[in-house]
Formats: sequence, C-alpha cells, structure tokens
Amino acid sequence: MTSERNSKFEKIGDVVSIFRRDDMWYANWQWEGSQYRKSLRTKNKKEARRKAVLLEGEILRGEHAKKGCKKPSKAVLVDAVQAYLKHCETERRAEKTLTKYRQVLASACDLAAELKLTDLSQIDMQFIDEFRHRRVALGLADKTVYNHTMIVRQTINYAMSRGMITKDPLTKLKLKKAKAKTQPCWSREEAESILSASTEPHRSILTTLADTGARVGEIKWLTWDDVDFGHNVLHIRAKDGWKPKTGDRRAIPMTSRLKKLLKSRRRRTEWVFTAAPSKKYPNGDNQFSERRLLEYLKRVLKPLGLKGHLHTYRHAFISHAISAGIPAEVVRGMIGHVDDDILKLYTHIADNRKQSAIERFENATDSSPDSNSHKMSDGENLVSEERDPNDDDSQD
Repeated sequence: MTSERNSKFEKIGDVVSIFRRDDMWYANWQWEGSQYRKSLRTKNKKEARRKAVLLEGEILRGEHAKKGCKKPSKAVLVDAVQAYLKHCETERRAEKTLTKYRQVLASACDLAAELKLTDLSQIDMQFIDEFRHRRVALGLADKTVYNHTMIVRQTINYAMSRGMITKDPLTKLKLKKAKAKTQPCWSREEAESILSASTEPHRSILTTLADTGARVGEIKWLTWDDVDFGHNVLHIRAKDGWKPKTGDRRAIPMTSRLKKLLKSRRRRTEWVFTAAPSKKYPNGDNQFSERRLLEYLKRVLKPLGLKGHLHTYRHAFISHAISAGIPAEVVRGMIGHVDDDILKLYTHIADNRKQSAIERFENATDSSPDSNSHKMSDGENLVSEERDPNDDDSQD
C-alpha cells in the first residue's frame, strides 16, 4: 500500500532525518540556512539509519560539501499536484472525485503560474486568500469554495508527507465549514406522485432510491449478487473500479414494495438496473447514466410543480424515517455516512411536525362533541351513553 511505501521523516540525530519514497530511503537535513536531500541508495531501513548516522558525522565535520552534495531542486505546485493525483488513483478514488480534483488543482496551478510562484513553500495564506477570492467571484457556493480549498490543503499535506517540503506554509489555515444549504425535500405524497408520473425503466430506479435512501451511484453499481432475498437486504459494497462514498459498506433492509419489484425483474445482466436499449447497446445491458436519469426526473418534476434532484430522494428518506420515530443511529446505519448537520436538520423538521401534529390533535379534541358534553341536555347524554354493546364501532 502507498501508506506503507512512503513514510514520514524519522529523526536520526540532531541534524539528519530519513524518509522513504517508493522503495528507496533518503536523507534530509538543513545546514547553514540551506536544505539538502540525498539518496542513501538502500531499501533497507536499518542500513538507511546506519548511513544517516555516518552522514551526520560528515555534516558536523564539514565534509559533506566536499562530497559534492547539492541542494535539491525546489518542488513546485505542479510536482505536488501530479504526485497527489497519482496517489489518489493508486488508492482507487472514484473517477468522479478524480475529475473534480484535476479541475480544482489545475486552477490552483494556473493561479500559481500567474503569480509567478516557483516554490511549493510559496503556496501560503496569501495564495489561499487569492484562490478563495477567485472561487467566490465565479459565483460558487460557500460549501464548494470550502471543498476546493481543502483539496489544495490535502495536496500540501501529501507533499509534506513525501518530503517534497519540510515546513507547512498553510499552518495558519483555519476554515469554518460552510453551513449546509437548505435542500428541497419531498413529502410522502409528493414522492409518490413523482413515481406515479414516471415510466419504465426509470420508475423502478426511482422507486429504489425512494425506498432505500441510497445514493444514485450505489444503485447504479448494484448487482444481483448484492440482492439478498433470504435476509431481505441490499448490500452496498465496493466493486472493481468503484467503491461507495467514504467506503461505506452496509446492508439496507428492503420494503415489501421494493422486494416485490426486484423479484419481478428479469436477470439479463449482472446489473440490477440498466439503461434502455440504444444503438450502441441494443440489448440494454449497460449501466444507466446518472445524467440522463436526472434529465428524465427534471422532465417529470416540471408539470408537477416540484423542485429537486436525484439526491432529494435521499433527503426525503431521511426526513420520513426520522418523522416516523426511527432513531438517528438506525437511520445512519441504513443510509451510511451523512453529515451531522443534515441529520440535525431533519430531526428538527421531525420535531416540528410532531409538535404540529399534537396541536392539531388538541384542537380536534377541544372541538369534539365529548368535550362539550357538559353543555348537552340530560337526554342527549343518555342517547350518547345508550350504545349497543354489540356495535363494533364502540370497540377500540
């Protein structure tokens, strides 16, 4: 693994530290205001330590300059970006994530070139301030600006862990996480009206989103091996070339509606849900397109006068589950990772609904005939009391 192949600095003496890049060990030290780096030409850590001790003696005796040890070339942002992206690819980050990282870091590199920053250590607070300012000027949301800034932060962290830079130029960077933006959330009736207005093959996918709270990518990558009718669950787990967001692996209970839907489907391919047949895929055996599914949903929403997107099904699931009294811990177990602020938001919504419900109950009770029985005549009370004991309506 990459984390094992590349370690942080290990101090050997008062001056020299060693670190590993890929399989080779290197020495790193600062002397008389300059930083030096040198390959120890060994893959063995014990041998690297021995050579580092000898090297420290040479440095303290002033002999290292005689051996032609030169200052390393300064690392620039482009070097760090390329190394970090390669690391992310090795760690099998989702292609969607990699695409976002490439775009954001390309913008950061362009800004560094424009500002004529030639040293990675110059990616400091002033650079971050300008980077964030330009993100805001593009009209990006606060959360997006925060996420883009953190991608640059992660790149610097990676560069430090790999010995490309020894001091953190962003040590004073402290950002407040952007508040979660209010998202549309459909009521049960609205969610069902959307399904009623939908047609196949889209309706089955939307129904699955509505009944599981899963992310659309998780449903896109759902295989028949993930469908466990015996235990009545769907397994969300990694596949070759894909893994759930934040590595979530979980089992989602199936509703009776979803179980019936899945049992009725033909198993034409490994994927549970596929795209409609096309010229390129006449058999309709390929994975569906998230973009095209979203475009279809938008067309359905417009005549219904509703707003939302595919992720709104996830928000609605959370809201309905909490409103039904399901504990937040259980909801989290079904939907996987979710921001605490999101759960708090829907818990608040559920509390408001419960409060509204009890108020309606009280109003209904206050206006019911029983509540005004003291105003009725004795005869009227007798009529209400003389009920046939065999009348089913009198039983709870």
